[in-house]
Amino acid sequence: MNIKKKSFFNLHGWIGLNLSLLFFVVCFSGTLATLSHEMDWLFIPDSRAIPSAQKASRNLIVSNLKEAYPEGELEYWVTPDEPYLCNILYVREDGARFFVFANPYTGQIQGSATLTFQRFFRDLHYYLFIPFQVGHFTVLIFAFLLLISLVTALVFFKKWYAKFFTLTNWSNRLMLYRNLHRLGGLWALPFVLLFSLTGVWYFAERTNLFDISTVGNPAAPKIVAESAEKDPGFALQVDYDRAVRMAREQIPGLDVRDISPPSHAGQPIYLTGKNEVPLVRNRANRVYIDPVNYEILSVQRADAIPVKMWLNDIMDPLHFGNWGGLWTKILWFLFGAIISGLVFSGIWIYQKRTLKKNGGGMGIWRYINWFILATVLGFMYYMLVTTYNASPRALSAITAGWLLFFVIIYYLFEIRLPRLSKVSRPAPRKKREPVSQI
Repeated sequence: MNIKKKSFFNLHGWIGLNLSLLFFVVCFSGTLATLSHEMDWLFIPDSRAIPSAQKASRNLIVSNLKEAYPEGELEYWVTPDEPYLCNILYVREDGARFFVFANPYTGQIQGSATLTFQRFFRDLHYYLFIPFQVGHFTVLIFAFLLLISLVTALVFFKKWYAKFFTLTNWSNRLMLYRNLHRLGGLWALPFVLLFSLTGVWYFAERTNLFDISTVGNPAAPKIVAESAEKDPGFALQVDYDRAVRMAREQIPGLDVRDISPPSHAGQPIYLTGKNEVPLVRNRANRVYIDPVNYEILSVQRADAIPVKMWLNDIMDPLHFGNWGGLWTKILWFLFGAIISGLVFSGIWIYQKRTLKKNGGGMGIWRYINWFILATVLGFMYYMLVTTYNASPRALSAITAGWLLFFVIIYYLFEIRLPRLSKVSRPAPRKKREPVSQI
Protein backbone atom coordinates (compact mmCIF):
# COMPACT_ATOMS: atom_id res chain seq x y z
CA MET A 1 0.00 0.00 0.00
CA ASN A 2 1.67 3.24 -1.11
CA ILE A 3 1.49 6.53 0.80
CA LYS A 4 -1.55 7.78 -1.12
CA LYS A 5 -3.55 4.62 -0.54
CA LYS A 6 -2.49 4.55 3.09
CA SER A 7 -3.83 8.09 3.52
CA PHE A 8 -7.19 6.99 2.11
CA PHE A 9 -7.17 3.98 4.40
CA ASN A 10 -6.47 6.18 7.44
CA LEU A 11 -9.24 8.62 6.47
CA HIS A 12 -11.69 5.74 6.00
CA GLY A 13 -10.80 4.33 9.40
CA TRP A 14 -10.85 7.72 11.13
CA ILE A 15 -14.43 8.38 10.00
CA GLY A 16 -15.57 4.90 10.95
CA LEU A 17 -13.96 4.99 14.38
CA ASN A 18 -14.24 8.56 15.63
CA LEU A 19 -17.77 9.17 14.30
CA SER A 20 -18.99 5.64 14.85
CA LEU A 21 -21.69 6.35 17.44
CA LEU A 22 -23.45 9.02 15.42
CA PHE A 23 -22.82 7.16 12.19
CA PHE A 24 -24.60 4.12 13.55
CA VAL A 25 -27.55 6.09 14.94
CA VAL A 26 -28.11 7.83 11.60
CA CYS A 27 -27.75 4.64 9.53
CA PHE A 28 -29.73 2.34 11.80
CA SER A 29 -32.58 4.79 12.41
CA GLY A 30 -32.97 5.13 8.64
CA THR A 31 -32.91 1.35 8.33
CA LEU A 32 -35.72 0.96 10.87
CA ALA A 33 -37.66 3.80 9.24
CA THR A 34 -38.04 1.73 6.06
CA LEU A 35 -40.26 -0.78 7.87
CA SER A 36 -41.75 1.56 10.46
CA HIS A 37 -45.26 1.29 8.96
CA GLU A 38 -45.05 -2.46 9.38
CA MET A 39 -43.96 -1.96 13.00
CA ASP A 40 -47.11 0.11 13.52
CA TRP A 41 -49.18 -2.74 12.07
CA LEU A 42 -47.42 -5.25 14.34
CA PHE A 43 -47.52 -3.34 17.63
CA ILE A 44 -50.56 -1.03 17.23
CA PRO A 45 -53.61 -3.22 16.49
CA ASP A 46 -55.85 -0.18 15.95
CA SER A 47 -53.82 0.73 12.86
CA ARG A 48 -54.67 -2.49 11.02
CA ALA A 49 -57.20 -2.78 8.23
CA ILE A 50 -58.47 -5.73 6.21
CA PRO A 51 -58.34 -4.80 2.50
CA SER A 52 -61.61 -4.69 0.59
CA ALA A 53 -62.60 -3.78 -2.96
CA GLN A 54 -64.98 -1.08 -1.72
CA LYS A 55 -63.71 1.96 0.16
CA ALA A 56 -65.74 4.07 2.53
CA SER A 57 -66.78 7.63 1.84
CA ARG A 58 -64.31 10.19 3.14
CA ASN A 59 -67.20 12.26 4.37
CA LEU A 60 -68.33 9.25 6.43
CA ILE A 61 -64.88 9.10 8.01
CA VAL A 62 -65.11 12.81 8.86
CA SER A 63 -68.57 12.29 10.34
CA ASN A 64 -67.26 9.50 12.56
CA LEU A 65 -64.28 11.66 13.48
CA LYS A 66 -66.61 14.44 14.66
CA GLU A 67 -68.38 11.98 16.89
CA ALA A 68 -65.16 10.61 18.38
CA TYR A 69 -63.46 14.02 18.73
CA PRO A 70 -66.21 16.65 18.96
CA GLU A 71 -63.71 19.39 19.81
CA GLY A 72 -60.98 18.10 17.52
CA GLU A 73 -59.24 19.99 14.74
CA LEU A 74 -58.24 18.01 11.63
CA GLU A 75 -54.73 19.06 10.59
CA TYR A 76 -53.62 16.42 8.10
CA TRP A 77 -54.95 13.28 6.41
CA VAL A 78 -52.62 10.47 5.32
CA THR A 79 -53.56 7.40 3.29
CA PRO A 80 -50.62 4.96 3.54
CA ASP A 81 -49.52 3.07 0.45
CA GLU A 82 -49.98 -0.18 2.34
CA PRO A 83 -53.55 -1.54 1.89
CA TYR A 84 -53.39 -3.28 5.29
CA LEU A 85 -53.07 0.01 7.18
CA CYS A 86 -55.69 2.52 8.26
CA ASN A 87 -55.80 6.13 7.21
CA ILE A 88 -54.02 8.35 9.72
CA LEU A 89 -55.75 11.59 10.66
CA TYR A 90 -53.71 14.17 12.54
CA VAL A 91 -56.15 15.60 15.08
CA ARG A 92 -55.48 18.24 17.70
CA GLU A 93 -57.78 18.42 20.72
CA ASP A 94 -57.23 20.20 24.05
CA GLY A 95 -53.71 21.12 23.03
CA ALA A 96 -52.67 17.51 22.32
CA ARG A 97 -52.10 15.91 18.93
CA PHE A 98 -53.43 12.46 18.16
CA PHE A 99 -52.76 10.09 15.29
CA VAL A 100 -56.28 8.78 14.70
CA PHE A 101 -56.68 5.51 12.80
CA ALA A 102 -59.65 5.48 10.40
CA ASN A 103 -60.49 2.29 8.55
CA PRO A 104 -60.60 3.23 4.84
CA TYR A 105 -62.96 0.34 4.01
CA THR A 106 -65.54 0.71 6.79
CA GLY A 107 -65.09 4.35 7.73
CA GLN A 108 -64.84 3.49 11.43
CA ILE A 109 -62.50 5.25 13.83
CA GLN A 110 -60.59 2.34 15.34
CA GLY A 111 -58.42 4.15 17.86
CA SER A 112 -55.57 6.60 18.21
CA ALA A 113 -52.01 7.04 19.44
CA THR A 114 -49.93 10.01 20.45
CA LEU A 115 -46.83 8.47 18.87
CA THR A 116 -46.22 5.89 16.16
CA PHE A 117 -43.14 3.92 15.16
CA GLN A 118 -43.20 5.61 11.77
CA ARG A 119 -43.18 9.08 13.28
CA PHE A 120 -40.51 8.29 15.87
CA PHE A 121 -37.96 6.70 13.53
CA ARG A 122 -38.65 9.19 10.75
CA ASP A 123 -38.00 12.13 13.10
CA LEU A 124 -34.93 10.47 14.61
CA HIS A 125 -33.44 9.83 11.17
CA TYR A 126 -34.62 13.16 9.77
CA TYR A 127 -33.19 15.54 12.35
CA LEU A 128 -32.26 13.59 15.53
CA PHE A 129 -34.94 15.58 17.38
CA ILE A 130 -32.50 18.52 17.48
CA PRO A 131 -34.30 21.77 16.52
CA PHE A 132 -33.22 24.97 14.76
CA GLN A 133 -32.00 23.16 11.61
CA VAL A 134 -28.97 21.91 13.56
CA GLY A 135 -30.28 18.36 13.61
CA HIS A 136 -31.11 18.37 9.90
CA PHE A 137 -27.62 19.44 8.88
CA THR A 138 -25.99 17.09 11.38
CA VAL A 139 -27.71 14.18 9.65
CA LEU A 140 -27.00 15.53 6.16
CA ILE A 141 -23.29 15.85 6.89
CA PHE A 142 -23.19 12.08 7.20
CA ALA A 143 -24.30 11.77 3.58
CA PHE A 144 -20.99 13.34 2.58
CA LEU A 145 -19.08 11.22 5.10
CA LEU A 146 -20.75 8.07 3.77
CA LEU A 147 -19.72 9.04 0.25
CA ILE A 148 -16.15 9.73 1.39
CA SER A 149 -16.05 6.35 3.14
CA LEU A 150 -17.15 4.68 -0.10
CA VAL A 151 -14.58 6.45 -2.27
CA THR A 152 -11.68 5.88 0.13
CA ALA A 153 -12.53 2.19 0.44
CA LEU A 154 -12.51 1.72 -3.34
CA VAL A 155 -9.14 3.46 -3.60
CA PHE A 156 -7.23 1.33 -1.10
CA PHE A 157 -9.06 -1.97 -1.75
CA LYS A 158 -7.14 -3.49 -4.64
CA LYS A 159 -9.17 -4.97 -7.50
CA TRP A 160 -12.41 -4.74 -5.52
CA TYR A 161 -14.46 -5.29 -8.67
CA ALA A 162 -13.19 -8.88 -8.88
CA LYS A 163 -13.85 -9.86 -5.27
CA PHE A 164 -17.64 -9.99 -4.95
CA PHE A 165 -17.46 -13.72 -4.31
CA THR A 166 -14.13 -13.86 -2.48
CA LEU A 167 -14.18 -14.94 1.16
CA THR A 168 -10.87 -16.54 1.95
CA ASN A 169 -8.20 -16.58 4.65
CA TRP A 170 -10.10 -17.55 7.78
CA SER A 171 -6.87 -18.10 9.69
CA ASN A 172 -8.08 -16.02 12.65
CA ARG A 173 -11.06 -14.01 13.82
CA LEU A 174 -9.59 -10.72 12.63
CA MET A 175 -9.12 -11.99 9.09
CA LEU A 176 -12.67 -13.34 9.08
CA TYR A 177 -14.04 -9.96 10.18
CA ARG A 178 -11.93 -8.18 7.57
CA ASN A 179 -13.23 -10.42 4.80
CA LEU A 180 -16.83 -10.12 5.94
CA HIS A 181 -16.46 -6.34 6.21
CA ARG A 182 -15.10 -6.10 2.68
CA LEU A 183 -17.60 -8.53 1.22
CA GLY A 184 -20.54 -6.80 2.91
CA GLY A 185 -19.26 -3.43 1.73
CA LEU A 186 -18.98 -4.64 -1.86
CA TRP A 187 -22.49 -6.06 -1.99
CA ALA A 188 -23.90 -2.98 -0.30
CA LEU A 189 -21.96 -0.66 -2.61
CA PRO A 190 -24.97 0.35 -4.79
CA PHE A 191 -26.99 1.15 -1.70
CA VAL A 192 -24.16 3.09 -0.05
CA LEU A 193 -23.92 5.16 -3.23
CA LEU A 194 -27.70 5.57 -3.39
CA PHE A 195 -28.09 6.64 0.25
CA SER A 196 -25.17 9.05 0.10
CA LEU A 197 -26.21 10.70 -3.18
CA THR A 198 -29.83 11.11 -2.10
CA GLY A 199 -28.55 12.57 1.17
CA VAL A 200 -26.38 15.03 -0.74
CA TRP A 201 -29.46 15.99 -2.76
CA TYR A 202 -31.40 16.58 0.48
CA PHE A 203 -28.59 18.90 1.57
CA ALA A 204 -28.84 20.82 -1.70
CA GLU A 205 -32.62 21.04 -1.30
CA ARG A 206 -32.42 22.31 2.28
CA THR A 207 -29.84 24.93 1.35
CA ASN A 208 -31.81 25.71 -1.85
CA LEU A 209 -28.71 25.13 -3.92
CA PHE A 210 -29.45 25.65 -7.64
CA ASP A 211 -32.99 26.71 -6.59
CA ILE A 212 -33.90 23.07 -5.96
CA SER A 213 -36.21 23.91 -3.05
CA THR A 214 -37.84 26.81 -4.88
CA VAL A 215 -38.59 24.69 -7.95
CA GLY A 216 -39.42 21.48 -6.10
CA ASN A 217 -41.70 23.05 -3.49
CA PRO A 218 -43.82 25.73 -5.17
CA ALA A 219 -45.91 27.99 -2.97
CA ALA A 220 -49.62 27.28 -2.60
CA PRO A 221 -52.01 29.61 -4.43
CA LYS A 222 -53.54 32.37 -2.34
CA ILE A 223 -57.25 32.98 -1.89
CA VAL A 224 -58.81 36.35 -1.23
CA ALA A 225 -61.40 35.60 1.44
CA GLU A 226 -63.58 37.71 3.72
CA SER A 227 -62.38 35.73 6.72
CA ALA A 228 -58.86 34.32 6.96
CA GLU A 229 -58.90 33.70 10.69
CA LYS A 230 -58.19 30.17 11.86
CA ASP A 231 -61.32 28.19 12.64
CA PRO A 232 -60.70 24.83 14.40
CA GLY A 233 -63.89 23.35 13.01
CA PHE A 234 -63.53 24.58 9.43
CA ALA A 235 -61.64 21.53 8.17
CA LEU A 236 -64.48 19.26 9.31
CA GLN A 237 -66.98 21.14 7.13
CA VAL A 238 -65.24 20.38 3.84
CA ASP A 239 -66.86 18.05 1.31
CA TYR A 240 -63.89 15.72 0.86
CA ASP A 241 -65.69 13.33 -1.49
CA ARG A 242 -66.35 16.21 -3.86
CA ALA A 243 -62.78 17.46 -3.58
CA VAL A 244 -61.39 14.00 -4.39
CA ARG A 245 -63.69 13.66 -7.41
CA MET A 246 -62.56 17.05 -8.70
CA ALA A 247 -58.90 16.12 -8.26
CA ARG A 248 -59.42 12.90 -10.24
CA GLU A 249 -61.09 14.82 -13.03
CA GLN A 250 -58.04 17.03 -13.30
CA ILE A 251 -55.55 14.13 -13.13
CA PRO A 252 -57.06 10.93 -14.58
CA GLY A 253 -56.15 7.83 -12.63
CA LEU A 254 -55.13 9.83 -9.57
CA ASP A 255 -55.22 7.90 -6.30
CA VAL A 256 -55.49 10.65 -3.70
CA ARG A 257 -53.19 9.84 -0.79
CA ASP A 258 -52.56 12.90 1.35
CA ILE A 259 -54.86 15.81 2.10
CA SER A 260 -53.96 19.06 3.85
CA PRO A 261 -57.30 20.43 5.07
CA PRO A 262 -57.83 24.19 5.16
CA SER A 263 -57.84 25.87 8.56
CA HIS A 264 -59.92 28.80 7.27
CA ALA A 265 -61.69 30.04 4.14
CA GLY A 266 -58.55 31.72 2.85
CA GLN A 267 -56.59 28.48 2.64
CA PRO A 268 -57.06 25.94 -0.19
CA ILE A 269 -57.71 22.22 0.08
CA TYR A 270 -54.42 20.61 -0.90
CA LEU A 271 -54.54 17.07 -2.33
CA THR A 272 -51.65 14.88 -3.51
CA GLY A 273 -51.40 11.33 -4.73
CA LYS A 274 -50.18 8.80 -7.28
CA ASN A 275 -51.08 8.00 -10.87
CA GLU A 276 -49.42 5.96 -13.61
CA VAL A 277 -46.13 7.87 -13.38
CA PRO A 278 -43.74 5.51 -11.55
CA LEU A 279 -41.28 6.18 -8.75
CA VAL A 280 -42.32 9.73 -7.83
CA ARG A 281 -43.69 10.63 -4.39
CA ASN A 282 -47.22 11.85 -3.79
CA ARG A 283 -46.35 15.54 -4.09
CA ALA A 284 -45.52 15.12 -7.78
CA ASN A 285 -49.30 15.33 -8.32
CA ARG A 286 -50.89 18.35 -6.66
CA VAL A 287 -54.37 19.82 -6.79
CA TYR A 288 -55.46 22.97 -4.96
CA ILE A 289 -59.19 23.64 -4.51
CA ASP A 290 -61.05 26.60 -3.04
CA PRO A 291 -62.85 25.28 0.07
CA VAL A 292 -65.79 27.70 -0.31
CA ASN A 293 -66.84 27.65 -3.95
CA TYR A 294 -64.91 24.50 -4.94
CA GLU A 295 -63.04 26.01 -7.85
CA ILE A 296 -59.80 24.52 -9.10
CA LEU A 297 -56.98 26.89 -8.17
CA SER A 298 -53.92 25.00 -9.39
CA VAL A 299 -52.99 21.61 -10.81
CA GLN A 300 -49.60 19.92 -11.09
CA ARG A 301 -49.29 16.63 -12.98
CA ALA A 302 -46.36 14.29 -12.45
CA ASP A 303 -46.04 13.70 -16.21
CA ALA A 304 -45.64 17.41 -16.91
CA ILE A 305 -43.16 18.61 -14.29
CA PRO A 306 -39.65 19.93 -15.05
CA VAL A 307 -36.64 17.64 -14.68
CA LYS A 308 -35.40 19.34 -11.52
CA MET A 309 -38.76 18.87 -9.81
CA TRP A 310 -38.94 15.26 -11.00
CA LEU A 311 -35.52 14.55 -9.52
CA ASN A 312 -36.63 16.13 -6.26
CA ASP A 313 -39.76 13.98 -6.18
CA ILE A 314 -37.99 10.65 -6.69
CA MET A 315 -35.54 11.12 -3.82
CA ASP A 316 -37.79 9.91 -1.00
CA PRO A 317 -38.90 6.69 -2.76
CA LEU A 318 -35.29 5.94 -3.69
CA HIS A 319 -33.93 6.73 -0.23
CA PHE A 320 -36.47 4.71 1.77
CA GLY A 321 -37.26 2.03 -0.82
CA ASN A 322 -41.05 2.38 -0.65
CA TRP A 323 -41.45 2.79 -4.41
CA GLY A 324 -42.07 -0.93 -4.99
CA GLY A 325 -44.14 -1.93 -1.98
CA LEU A 326 -43.23 -4.29 0.84
CA TRP A 327 -40.58 -6.27 -1.05
CA THR A 328 -38.44 -3.26 -1.94
CA LYS A 329 -38.77 -2.00 1.63
CA ILE A 330 -37.51 -5.34 2.95
CA LEU A 331 -34.60 -5.21 0.50
CA TRP A 332 -33.73 -1.65 1.58
CA PHE A 333 -33.98 -2.72 5.22
CA LEU A 334 -31.59 -5.65 4.74
CA PHE A 335 -28.92 -3.58 3.02
CA GLY A 336 -29.40 -0.77 5.52
CA ALA A 337 -28.72 -3.32 8.26
CA ILE A 338 -25.58 -4.45 6.42
CA ILE A 339 -24.33 -0.87 6.20
CA SER A 340 -25.05 -0.37 9.91
CA GLY A 341 -23.11 -3.56 10.63
CA LEU A 342 -20.18 -2.25 8.60
CA VAL A 343 -19.82 0.55 11.15
CA PHE A 344 -19.20 -1.86 14.03
CA SER A 345 -17.07 -4.31 12.10
CA GLY A 346 -14.97 -1.39 10.86
CA ILE A 347 -14.30 -0.31 14.45
CA TRP A 348 -12.99 -3.75 15.32
CA ILE A 349 -10.77 -3.99 12.24
CA TYR A 350 -9.26 -0.52 12.45
CA GLN A 351 -8.63 -0.77 16.18
CA LYS A 352 -7.17 -4.24 16.00
CA ARG A 353 -4.95 -3.58 13.01
CA THR A 354 -3.83 0.01 13.51
CA LEU A 355 -4.51 1.52 16.90
CA LYS A 356 -2.91 -1.23 18.92
CA LYS A 357 0.38 -0.50 17.14
CA ASN A 358 0.66 3.01 18.49
CA GLY A 359 -1.62 2.94 21.53
CA GLY A 360 -4.07 5.37 19.89
CA GLY A 361 -7.76 5.66 20.47
CA MET A 362 -10.75 7.87 19.92
CA GLY A 363 -9.32 10.56 22.17
CA ILE A 364 -11.48 13.64 22.42
CA TRP A 365 -13.89 12.23 19.84
CA ARG A 366 -15.13 9.78 22.43
CA TYR A 367 -16.47 12.68 24.48
CA ILE A 368 -17.78 14.52 21.42
CA ASN A 369 -19.77 11.44 20.41
CA TRP A 370 -21.22 11.01 23.89
CA PHE A 371 -21.98 14.73 24.20
CA ILE A 372 -23.91 14.84 20.93
CA LEU A 373 -25.69 11.60 21.80
CA ALA A 374 -26.67 13.04 25.19
CA THR A 375 -27.94 16.15 23.38
CA VAL A 376 -30.02 13.99 21.07
CA LEU A 377 -31.56 12.16 24.02
CA GLY A 378 -32.28 15.40 25.87
CA PHE A 379 -34.15 16.94 22.95
CA MET A 380 -35.80 13.61 22.14
CA TYR A 381 -37.34 13.18 25.59
CA TYR A 382 -38.34 16.84 25.65
CA MET A 383 -40.22 16.50 22.35
CA LEU A 384 -41.72 13.14 23.27
CA VAL A 385 -43.22 14.63 26.42
CA THR A 386 -44.16 18.14 25.24
CA THR A 387 -44.98 17.66 21.54
CA TYR A 388 -46.07 14.05 21.26
CA ASN A 389 -47.46 13.53 24.77
CA ALA A 390 -45.98 10.05 24.63
CA SER A 391 -47.52 7.52 26.98
CA PRO A 392 -45.51 5.96 29.84
CA ARG A 393 -45.56 2.69 27.94
CA ALA A 394 -44.05 4.30 24.85
CA LEU A 395 -41.42 6.12 26.90
CA SER A 396 -40.52 2.89 28.69
CA ALA A 397 -40.12 0.99 25.40
CA ILE A 398 -37.96 3.74 23.89
CA THR A 399 -35.83 3.93 27.04
CA ALA A 400 -35.33 0.16 27.03
CA GLY A 401 -34.16 0.30 23.42
CA TRP A 402 -31.65 3.03 24.14
CA LEU A 403 -30.38 1.23 27.25
CA LEU A 404 -29.71 -1.88 25.19
CA PHE A 405 -27.85 0.26 22.68
CA PHE A 406 -25.78 1.89 25.43
CA VAL A 407 -24.86 -1.47 26.97
CA ILE A 408 -23.53 -2.69 23.63
CA ILE A 409 -21.73 0.58 22.95
CA TYR A 410 -20.21 0.71 26.42
CA TYR A 411 -18.85 -2.78 26.04
CA LEU A 412 -17.36 -2.05 22.61
CA PHE A 413 -15.97 1.42 23.30
CA GLU A 414 -15.19 1.44 27.01
CA ILE A 415 -14.25 -2.17 27.73
CA ARG A 416 -13.34 -4.07 24.60
CA LEU A 417 -11.55 -1.38 22.60
CA PRO A 418 -9.26 -0.19 25.42
CA ARG A 419 -8.22 -3.79 25.94
CA LEU A 420 -7.41 -4.16 22.27
CA SER A 421 -5.37 -0.96 22.18
CA LYS A 422 -3.29 -2.18 25.12
CA VAL A 423 -2.42 -5.50 23.54
CA SER A 424 1.32 -5.58 23.25
CA ARG A 425 3.08 -6.72 20.18
CA PRO A 426 5.07 -9.94 20.37
CA ALA A 427 8.53 -9.41 21.70
CA PRO A 428 11.23 -9.70 19.04
CA ARG A 429 13.13 -12.93 19.03
CA LYS A 430 16.59 -12.82 20.52
CA LYS A 431 19.41 -13.64 18.24
CA ARG A 432 21.13 -16.85 19.10
CA GLU A 433 24.76 -16.41 19.89
CA PRO A 434 27.03 -18.49 17.75
CA VAL A 435 28.32 -21.58 19.43
CA SER A 436 32.03 -21.51 19.74
CA GLN A 437 33.80 -24.43 18.26
CA ILE A 438 36.79 -25.87 19.94
